[in-house]
Amino acid sequence: MNEVVHVAVGVITRSCKEEGTQYFLTKRLAQAHQGGKWEFPGGKVEKDETVAQALARELQEEVAIDVLSCQPLIKVEHTYLGKKGSKDGGGADKTVCLDVFVVDNFTGEPSAQEGQGQGWFSLAELQSLEFPAANKVIISELTSSNS
Repeated sequence: MNEVVHVAVGVITRSCKEEGTQYFLTKRLAQAHQGGKWEFPGGKVEKDETVAQALARELQEEVAIDVLSCQPLIKVEHTYLGKKGSKDGGGADKTVCLDVFVVDNFTGEPSAQEGQGQGWFSLAELQSLEFPAANKVIISELTSSNS
């Protein structure tokens, strides 16, 4: 049984008159697990913190915003199957549990702090971007809750 990595994820949104709701994404660095794919920012929940504390800390570290409030959206569990014999130690399966929150009340302007790509995208644009498999459920949830 592999360890489950608990991750707090923020679906950062803003409303624009012309484009409607937009979503802030960052692009994983090429050398990272699932590198080169777009994702909703967030990170691991540490041992002695709540999911809300982890979300606030990660979004401050990764995209330099302070979360004022957020609402739970969905919880996603996904197992990425490892590649047998891979050099980078990626041979083991990796299970993630994503606690996903809509973050629509924050201070600061989101900006990627770790050298990765970034951008604001409409819901329609999300459909054409490449995401890690676990994130696809989030996009489906956003699509169904906005229709």
